[in-house]
Amino acid sequence: MQAIGERLREARMRQKIDIAEVETATKIRAKYLRALENDEFGLLPGSTFVKTFLRTYAEYLGLDATLLVEEYRVHYEPRGESEPMQHFAPQRRRPPRRSRYATGPPGPGTAIAVLVLAILVIFAVLGITSGGKKSQKGAQSGSTTAQKPKAKPKPAKPAPPPKPTRITLRVVPLSGGTYMCLDRGNNTPKVFEGIVPDGAARKFHGKRLRILIGHTPVKITVSGKRVKVPVTTGAVAYEFTPRIRKPLPPGKRPCSGSSGTGTGTTGTGTTGQ
Repeated sequence: MQAIGERLREARMRQKIDIAEVETATKIRAKYLRALENDEFGLLPGSTFVKTFLRTYAEYLGLDATLLVEEYRVHYEPRGESEPMQHFAPQRRRPPRRSRYATGPPGPGTAIAVLVLAILVIFAVLGITSGGKKSQKGAQSGSTTAQKPKAKPKPAKPAPPPKPTRITLRVVPLSGGTYMCLDRGNNTPKVFEGIVPDGAARKFHGKRLRILIGHTPVKITVSGKRVKVPVTTGAVAYEFTPRIRKPLPPGKRPCSGSSGTGTGTTGTGTTGQ
């Protein structure tokens, strides 16, 4: 079954409506509209807001709002369970215990024990210092009698090749067309946004690229190396740099924080900064 957010996004893309136009018409903030399209319902204030915004957005796009709200209620709406309150019985205060040791001056036995302990500590310190001096003398005498052979100089290692500072990202849908949105980091314009048909490759270049994919399977390679992408019906997102290849959790995905100013193209990609 097609995800709720994917149906909203495809309906908007078919009508060629920008997210800013939807925000003006429905009075719903753009970040909440993006969250609905990405099935990130946890970013909204609560399930009541989700159902209200979902109904308004679906009616604006001409979709069956009742059906979408019912699907959200069945599959996504959280069901809280009230925990029984625990009652704790008040505890009685116990009277403070008296110290087993007398508060008067120490007896003669205590003074003798302290004196013996001090003597033992003095002997231990003298033994440690004398042993350290003997070991130092033995090391000095050994170093004067036995001379170590001179080590041969090691050949200089060749300089490592320079690390890459840019990447080439190639994405190919494998089963039907899929939605893609790509930017270069937080608070940056969109580099690409659109629905890519099955088998059509898209290439992008840059120092840092973040991509949001509507659904899988897709084939992703970064600078010629294959990236494993799990097969799922929901949206997935990744961040790529010359050193980083990691998935992005909900709330940190690209194209979900603002409406953006960049628009996608149908070419083979764009050149990075």
